[in-house]
Amino acid sequence: MEEFKEEEIESILYIGREVSVFKIPPLKANEGHRAQEWGDLGNPLWKGRLRIIERSSGVAIQFEDPTTVFAKADYDPAKPSVEAVLDSSRYFVVRVEDNGRRAYIGMGFLERTDSFDFNVALQDYTKRWRARMNPSEAQSDQPSPHVPAGPKKDYTLKEGQTFSISIPGRAKPTSTIASTPNLLGGSSSSGLTSGSGVPALLPPPPSAPRRR
Repeated sequence: MEEFKEEEIESILYIGREVSVFKIPPLKANEGHRAQEWGDLGNPLWKGRLRIIERSSGVAIQFEDPTTVFAKADYDPAKPSVEAVLDSSRYFVVRVEDNGRRAYIGMGFLERTDSFDFNVALQDYTKRWRARMNPSEAQSDQPSPHVPAGPKKDYTLKEGQTFSISIPGRAKPTSTIASTPNLLGGSSSSGLTSGSGVPALLPPPPSAPRRR
C-alpha cells in the first residue's frame, strides 16, 4: 500500500516580473556595496522573474525563468541574506547558496515601486517571524507608553450645556456712521441698533401747536 505524503503548502509573498542579476566585485573593507561599481548596468548577467516563497520550512528568494531556477537564497531574519546598496534604492546584494557553496550577486529592479514592494514583503515576514519566536514581546495588545495612564475623561456635553469659542484677533465691529442732529436737538444715527440686534426706534416728531 502506497503512503501519500501531504504536499507542503506554498505562499507567494512577492513576485517581481523582471529583475536583473549582476556579477559584483568583492566588498571593500569597512565599506558597503555600490551599484555604480558593478560595471555596465544595462548589460546584466541574467534577467528573469523573482519570487519570495514562504513554506513551513521558511522563506526563500527564488530567481527563475520559465524553464529553470537560476539561483535561490534562503531568507533568515536572524541572518538576513539581502543587503541594500549605498547609492540606489533599486539595487540590492543577495547571498545565494547551492550545495554548501556561497556567492554574492547583485540584483536590480526597473522601478522604485518594485523595490519598495520587495522590501515591504521581507519586513512583513520579519515581523511575523519575530512575533512567533518571541510571543511575550508582542506589543500589539498593550497600550502605548506615550498615552498617560488613568481613567478616561468624558468631554461630552450634557443636556442643556453650551460652550462658546473666542477667536483672538477679531475685534467687535463698530459703527462708523456719523451722528446727525435730530428734530429735538439731540443726535441720532440711522445705523444704530439696540443690543438685541433690532434697529433702535427714533423719537416721534413734535406735535403741531394748537390754535386757540
